Amino acid sequence: MGRTPTISRDRLLDLAEELVRSGGGAALTIGALAQAAGISKGGVQYAFASKDALVRGLIDRWTDQFERLLGDPPAEDPVGFVRRYIAATRASQQAMNAKMAALLVSYLEDPANLQETRDWYRGVFGRLSGSGPEARAARVAFLAVEGLFLMRINGIDEEGAWTDLLDDVEVVLQRLTAMTVPKGQ
Repeated sequence: MGRTPTISRDRLLDLAEELVRSGGGAALTIGALAQAAGISKGGVQYAFASKDALVRGLIDRWTDQFERLLGDPPAEDPVGFVRRYIAATRASQQAMNAKMAALLVSYLEDPANLQETRDWYRGVFGRLSGSGPEARAARVAFLAVEGLFLMRINGIDEEGAWTDLLDDVEVVLQRLTAMTVPKGQ
């Protein structure tokens, strides 16, 4: 009969997030996580075979959280999708700071992870396809939000202007889509 784990996989991920928040991606090691959890390195490796597996666990967790925030907007509504994307981005940024986002970027150094990310973006742009003004406005707003995310990774948002800039994207999206509605509707 095997031993009962003294710490859960989710608790290890919680502690890993704290290590990244306090010290950045370089602070996240199997040894540091074992010390933070009060267990052996082998105990950590029982849950995560390697640092890559641990980082993958963090990325999967963040992705799942973001997807839950995003929900399942109708595929035929690109503007609604981007509005929900902005709301999910705003909510998820409360949990993810620039240090965690930098860890996400390092994750993309693996070609398989990069391909998975490219496929995800292709899916998003598939939802935002179309030649009409609303689809164009949705694509531009999406690109603006992604640009803000990259700026945040690079530490440009130390004063917390991030949410104000998201507000600007929402206002511009609203104005662009309001201009596309025929008069009398």
